Amino acid sequence: MPVFRSSRRIMSTSYPKAPLGVRLATALSGSLCPRWQVNRLLWFKCSVLTLTYLAYMCYHMTRKPISVVKSVLHRNCSGVRLPPEFIHNVGEPPNDSTWCDYPPFDGPDSAALLGSLDSSFLFSYAIAMFFSGFIAERVSLRYFLSLGMLFSGIFCYLFGVAKVYDIHSMAYFVFVQAMAGMFQTTGWPGVVTIVGRWFGKSKRGLIFGIWNSHTSIGNILGSLIAAHYVESDWAMSFIVPGFLMGVFGFVMFLFLVDRPEIVDCQEKVGDRKNGFRRLEDGRSGDSAGNSDTDEVAITNSEQENSSLRSLRGSYYSNVDVNERTPIIGSINRAPMQEDAIGFAGALKIPGVIEFSLSLFFSKLVSYTFLFWLPLYIQSSTTMGAELSADISTLFDIGGIVGAIAAGMISDSTGMSASTCTGMLLLAAPTLLIYQKWGAISLSVNICLLFLTGVLVNGPYALITTSVSAELGQHSSLNGNAKALATVTAIIDGTGSIGAAVGPLFAGLVSSSGWENVFYMLIASDLCALLLLLRLVGKELNRRSRPRNVRIE
Repeated sequence: MPVFRSSRRIMSTSYPKAPLGVRLATALSGSLCPRWQVNRLLWFKCSVLTLTYLAYMCYHMTRKPISVVKSVLHRNCSGVRLPPEFIHNVGEPPNDSTWCDYPPFDGPDSAALLGSLDSSFLFSYAIAMFFSGFIAERVSLRYFLSLGMLFSGIFCYLFGVAKVYDIHSMAYFVFVQAMAGMFQTTGWPGVVTIVGRWFGKSKRGLIFGIWNSHTSIGNILGSLIAAHYVESDWAMSFIVPGFLMGVFGFVMFLFLVDRPEIVDCQEKVGDRKNGFRRLEDGRSGDSAGNSDTDEVAITNSEQENSSLRSLRGSYYSNVDVNERTPIIGSINRAPMQEDAIGFAGALKIPGVIEFSLSLFFSKLVSYTFLFWLPLYIQSSTTMGAELSADISTLFDIGGIVGAIAAGMISDSTGMSASTCTGMLLLAAPTLLIYQKWGAISLSVNICLLFLTGVLVNGPYALITTSVSAELGQHSSLNGNAKALATVTAIIDGTGSIGAAVGPLFAGLVSSSGWENVFYMLIASDLCALLLLLRLVGKELNRRSRPRNVRIE
């Protein structure tokens, strides 16, 4: 397949392997706006970024309702207003203090049962994640994500159906949560791999930082939707997000382009001499002069320089970068591998083990807040269930700012481990301050919760996005393009084990006092910090060495 194509050939492209929605949209745009193909790469990149953003937003939107609904599955019924129909039929208030609870969560072991729901979801998610990355490397990611979203929506819907059909079996709830966790694993390896295929390394931290806000936006939407229904009919807190996710899964099936090659948008990088030789050939073969070839040659040169800058600023390479170091796209580089990498090969990539273990503790903290924060706010203040859920969104708003800030700092310094360590170091005292003084007033609670979200979610977001993508395209892979999903799954799967452990322990420890839960979170935060110290040392040593890099 030639690298350079004339504009007339591009205009006639029909993309026979593209999704049905893309083919229809291409045909329609070709008739309404014939010159759209001039910027087609930009259009496809924007569409991929938007679709993957909305997709993972839906994944988190369906995870959040359980944390909101916990506050009504078991609560203090003495302060609950009796429904009018109950007073009309019975005539007097009930003596049972658990009349407003939903069995089987109406007993003294309710905290443990609610914690087991989180664990069934998260342990299933963690275990399935390792297999999900293996599968994602070998199938069409469009089908992979579409089916995953459809079944994730179905099992979210089935949780709410329990109230509609008066189901009180704990086994039913555990099964639904476990299956939901399994299908939710299709999301992260899929979207990160697709974005990694379409976008280069330049400003990757910033791009991923902004893009990663889908996690917080999904949590916010899930909280708001669930909070709207939680006090009137908590079944709808699950049914509405589940339905929306299933619908958007179909949208992904129609429009997602999971590889640039499908729509002939691949950007091939060659050495500079080869690039300009082809440019001259293109000029001589096109008497009218083709601006497209000029743009591609410039793009090749820019990509080569971007790859060099990435190697120069990254500590992930085991070798010093000098004039003999093979640069991505260089003529000295070995042919690209096509076989998908295995788990053993992925674990040998420098930095994978350290970042995976650090994410174990970072995600433990983040997901404990995700599943227990609304209940903690309600129990530590005088706020009701709906207001507690609304206030908890400040943690996710802070997470958006933290993800973007971490990405920008990482881009400007080239020191991802140091960026994570700095934010983790500040997060530990912030957690203690929030636990001690967060309940003083509403304004103090909002400010401290926002700051906690910035510092807790910043490292978590950076590791799961920019760092995972960097490690998945490490120089030791010799150009293997089929390692990204596997590396992403290993890192996020290890982190998901921590995400499963955190809410489980929080449910058990909270019975002895919420301050003990925060001590657990602070200890986890410090463990995540300690695991990155070796990489921080490598980054500091690299920064102190003089650089002597040039392109032959």
